[in-house]
Amino acid sequence: MSGAKRCIATIELTAQQRNLNDRARRDFPPGAFRIKRGAMTLDGLNIAVIGAGIGGLAVARALCLRGADVTLLEQAPEISEVGAGLQISPNGFAVLRALGLDVPLVARSMQAQAVSLRDYQRGEVLRLDLAGLQDRNYHFIHRADLIDVLAEGAREVGVKVRLMQKVSAVEGGERPCVRMANDSRFDADLVIGADGLHSVVRRALNGTLAPFFTRQVAWRAVVPNLWGRGPEAQVHMGPMRHVVSYPLREGTLLNLVAVQERAAWTEESWSQKDDPMALRAAFGDFGPEVQAMLSAVEEVHLWGLFRHPVAQVWQRDGLALLGDAAHPTLPFMAQGASMALEDAWVLVDALSAAEGLAEGLAAYQGRRDARVRRVVEAANRNAWKYHLSFPPLRWAAHTALRAGGAFAPERMLRQFDWLYGHDVTRKAG
Repeated sequence: MSGAKRCIATIELTAQQRNLNDRARRDFPPGAFRIKRGAMTLDGLNIAVIGAGIGGLAVARALCLRGADVTLLEQAPEISEVGAGLQISPNGFAVLRALGLDVPLVARSMQAQAVSLRDYQRGEVLRLDLAGLQDRNYHFIHRADLIDVLAEGAREVGVKVRLMQKVSAVEGGERPCVRMANDSRFDADLVIGADGLHSVVRRALNGTLAPFFTRQVAWRAVVPNLWGRGPEAQVHMGPMRHVVSYPLREGTLLNLVAVQERAAWTEESWSQKDDPMALRAAFGDFGPEVQAMLSAVEEVHLWGLFRHPVAQVWQRDGLALLGDAAHPTLPFMAQGASMALEDAWVLVDALSAAEGLAEGLAAYQGRRDARVRRVVEAANRNAWKYHLSFPPLRWAAHTALRAGGAFAPERMLRQFDWLYGHDVTRKAG
């Protein structure tokens, strides 16, 4: 393939793809495409989406299904992802189902059966049986596999993708524009920033606010599942540290995330490699289950955990934020992907129901702001719950969890109803 073809990959609708698009429209839940009388139509609306991650691909498909003309701008030479796992909880799965992507998602993922909270040396503290969820669609998936599902979903409905498009600036107004590092520009009716932690669109709307280091770092690795671990997530909790593990790809792999509190600053980047020996040394006093997993690590990446404020301004003058660009969150609720999916659906739904762009964008922020703030705060609180250092306090907390699991297991699971039971695709009434 020539450099020019790699630079701009434009995906056009074939007759077969148009049929797929039409079928996807027909198969949506009743009312999913209903637009109230007098509301704005998205037909022919020219929209630029910056960033081909989870949120960007999802919103691009949703917009195309509602008739918009969508161009996705991605700075990488191909749509791909790093080797790591993630979790899709029922609230995120509801969006994928409404977008018509539930079947390929299920085919590429593992349905979770349980979450096991474990003391770092003494074994299981609490087991949450996910069969008790009203919607059991809680899935473990390799991040690259989810990106593949979403990218194919965008292709089949006619999203135009331009690769190697590094955005240097955006300008709002009656006709927003995206300026590239190569001095080219792209004009649109609406520009959506799904461009992650270092979002150009967020900076244009909110200025620059430096995050602060939480004094925590995380290692991530994927290892062979040599122990035949079934479809459950395990969280080994110890003083100032914890390890999360769960299987991927039909149980052939285990995804590992290990978090440690420490003062030494580490770059906020997933691409920084570290020595596996450093990981093993940091968790040397954890029990044999963790030691076995860490002994299998051959390649590991380390990144610093930084706390970012939720953006005050999500939208203005034809610019809008989505996902991590609007509300970066620490990983302690496993909600990054699901929140981006929720954003994507609500943004398109709000635009479809409004009489104009400004009204729709304002409604989008109004519907999302309080929820994502609650999720961000819940993730912040979970960090210290996993890392109790004072032995009597840790013993008391773990004893309470054991009692809850023994005498009120359903109640332990019900505490997450506000999160997992929230379906943004469900029509009110």
